[in-house]
Amino acid sequence: MRLNAQRGFTLIELVVVITILGILAAFALPRFITLDTAARTATINGLAGSVRSAASLARGMSMASQNATSVAMEGNTVTLYNNYPDGSSSGISTAVNTTATGTDFNISATGTVNGTGSTTWQKVGAPTPANCQVSYTAPTSAGATPVITVTTSGC
Repeated sequence: MRLNAQRGFTLIELVVVITILGILAAFALPRFITLDTAARTATINGLAGSVRSAASLARGMSMASQNATSVAMEGNTVTLYNNYPDGSSSGISTAVNTTATGTDFNISATGTVNGTGSTTWQKVGAPTPANCQVSYTAPTSAGATPVITVTTSGC
């Protein structure tokens, strides 16, 4: 006696499975699309925290060593202005340890060594990099604090 064993799937079963997968994809895709924006925003906010911490740490080291022009952090010399890292590439960029433009951020430093100025980190890959950035402006006078601005509207 021969047994007729069914092998594989019928056309109806395949159509039902493909339809269900299509419906699931329609609901899941928008959620995955917004994840890249959330990731860029989190990266910018994390960098802002690192900038704040590096500035505070440099100030503390400056006050402890009574050296208002430079401090050593992680083996690098960080130049200071008003006891905070200056806006040059050897200031806050060195304190945060992000001196080179790379795959994560484009960095531009407009400050002068041992003077005022600012450094800006823009997220690479953001739809509007100018609106997905962290800016650090060195304090302009003794007793003032640096200004750290976070912009995430274009992430």
